[in-house]
Amino acid sequence: MGTPGRPSLLTVVCVNETTQTQSTLRSEARIAHGALHTLRQDLFVDAFALRPMPPLDDAKLDRWVGWLPGRVKRAARWLPHSAVGFFAVCVFLASFTAGYEMGPIRGVLGIVSALLLAAPPALTLFRPVGAFWLSLLAVVLGLVWMRVFGPYGSPWGGAAFAIHLVVMTLVVLRTRPRLAVEMWLVTFGLGGVLSTLTGGGVAGDMTEVAFFSGVVLVSAAAIRAWREERRQVVETQSATAEERSRRTLLEERALIARELHDVVAHHMSVIAIQAEAAPYRVADTPPELATSFATIRENAVAALTELRRILGVVRSEDPDAFAESDPEAPQPTLASLDSLLGSVRSAGLTVEAVITGAPRPLPQGVELSAYRIVQEALSNTLRHAPGADARVEISYVLGGLGLRIVNGAPSRLAKPSPGAGHGVLGMRERVQMLGGEITADHTEDGGFEVAAFIPVAHTAGESTAGGGAA
Repeated sequence: MGTPGRPSLLTVVCVNETTQTQSTLRSEARIAHGALHTLRQDLFVDAFALRPMPPLDDAKLDRWVGWLPGRVKRAARWLPHSAVGFFAVCVFLASFTAGYEMGPIRGVLGIVSALLLAAPPALTLFRPVGAFWLSLLAVVLGLVWMRVFGPYGSPWGGAAFAIHLVVMTLVVLRTRPRLAVEMWLVTFGLGGVLSTLTGGGVAGDMTEVAFFSGVVLVSAAAIRAWREERRQVVETQSATAEERSRRTLLEERALIARELHDVVAHHMSVIAIQAEAAPYRVADTPPELATSFATIRENAVAALTELRRILGVVRSEDPDAFAESDPEAPQPTLASLDSLLGSVRSAGLTVEAVITGAPRPLPQGVELSAYRIVQEALSNTLRHAPGADARVEISYVLGGLGLRIVNGAPSRLAKPSPGAGHGVLGMRERVQMLGGEITADHTEDGGFEVAAFIPVAHTAGESTAGGGAA
């Protein structure tokens, strides 16, 4: 007996068991409701919606039939469609022949059955779920026919279910793997009910047919799942490569912005200093002129402040292997080319430099970009073409500056490079920023060539005569 006013142990146990049972029933009801909702969405909602099968993409064609001529390879894109259409035509001809030999009445019904059997395979190319329902209708009519006329008078015979299995396999390959289970349950659930009502069977023993169909559909679902997984992996790899390229581009632009900051800051500093010193160079400077110079200086100092603030945002570690570690060091120019060549020669690269035209002062942005292009090209030669010789050609022409860096084929195997492999991308960014053109490609002898032209405005007094070698 329990204590008065408190429930007994037996009551508590019964209440707990009842609560657990109700919770289990609710969970099972939710699972069943979710399964029925999924079945309805997959097989009933927009069952006959148009879902045309696309042709084979170029990647698959290159992998399978890349050796075919161009026109034949383009026609091969429709090979799966042709195979399914050919199968549908064969089904129609076989069913039509069987129905034509059964007399006028049965012959007409046989022709109708031929259309009903041949239509679902062809329909899988456009409306796959609708093709399943039409094929299932053919199976049901086959059962009714055999019940009325007997198995020997049926134009379907055992072909209706075989064609239905082919249709279900094509639907699974075209849609999603879970439809294999859903179509199998609907087919054999309905087949079991009709077999009980009509007293017949679909094709032999129901259990054996169901097992064989399950194996086929599970295999098709596995193939479809593998294809989906492979497609997602390819998409992920493509997105990763694109993101890596975008990140490298942004890093290169940040590096260029940092270097251009030094160039612009130098000119702004000169403007500020000259504006501050100008009033002291003229006796009895008018107040208006002194005010103008003061305004110019204030604006120059404000611009320098903004440049330093922006530099704090874009500044990053210098990835340059040959640059000095001092952040206050001046940016290199073509005048520093001998130092660069000495560095790469000490690293084991045999390099020759040839300068044509008369060297002349160039804008600092052009000098810096030209130096970086030569530096990156020689660094790539060291990484990717060990043992090869290199040649650097710098041409001072009337309209700008020409660069050509070419190396021969490597004499030994290159070690794996830890870089991102986007050095050419940085060169192209620099040249395009200055309005120039650049090409970078392999040479016929197995080497690599980088050729660029950076336009520079021509000023009076420049001469294009002369040349030399370094």
